[in-house]
Amino acid sequence: MTEPCMSSPGGSSSFWQGLRAFVPLVPGVMPFGMVAGIAAVQAGFSPLQSMAFSLIGYAGSAQLVAAQMLGQTPALLIILATLVVNLRFAMYSASMLPLFDGVPLARRWLLAYGLTDQSYAVTMGRPAAEPHPVAYYTGATVLMWLTWQVGTATGALLGAGIPASWPLEFAVPLSFIALLVPVLKSQPQVLAAGVSAVIAVAAHSLPFRLNLILGAVCGMAAGLLVQRWKERQG
Repeated sequence: MTEPCMSSPGGSSSFWQGLRAFVPLVPGVMPFGMVAGIAAVQAGFSPLQSMAFSLIGYAGSAQLVAAQMLGQTPALLIILATLVVNLRFAMYSASMLPLFDGVPLARRWLLAYGLTDQSYAVTMGRPAAEPHPVAYYTGATVLMWLTWQVGTATGALLGAGIPASWPLEFAVPLSFIALLVPVLKSQPQVLAAGVSAVIAVAAHSLPFRLNLILGAVCGMAAGLLVQRWKERQG
């Protein structure tokens, strides 16, 4: 099967629908990008180098990790660290593979460059009847890319001019919370998210960020128990 061209009436409509679906995430992505731009400048990049880094790397959290390690860690370790941070994209790619059946390889590489947590979440949450998911994904990805690049450029250009009192670092978790909330549609899902958050915060003193692992495990267990209880009731 060949994916319908985006320029076709249906593909064009799906493109704009995907782009519009991404709009609510823009307020969270913009300050996240600014944080990445500021981090690159603080790591020693010039504003122009920071923008080039964002254009080439385009990796969100991995950009922050690389910027924080730059100048203090061997290049090989920086590369390995960013690969580990981005391992989740292998799972994203595997789950999206059926959508790209028939898409030429060159276009797949371009679409893969644009894959982010946000564009993935918007695409996987698309309407069930969406006939052109690749065009829908492309629309979400284009707006995500533009928002991120404008955000990082703004952060890189303003750099030290941004007051330290501005709590921009909160944009990172808030951006991911904005992705999570729309997909919480059942009681087990809501309970799992709530338990995970409470446990992760309560266990924040654990080393190596083990509180996040503990919170995730407890949340999944709680959600599974409630799901099975509801099935037995049911």
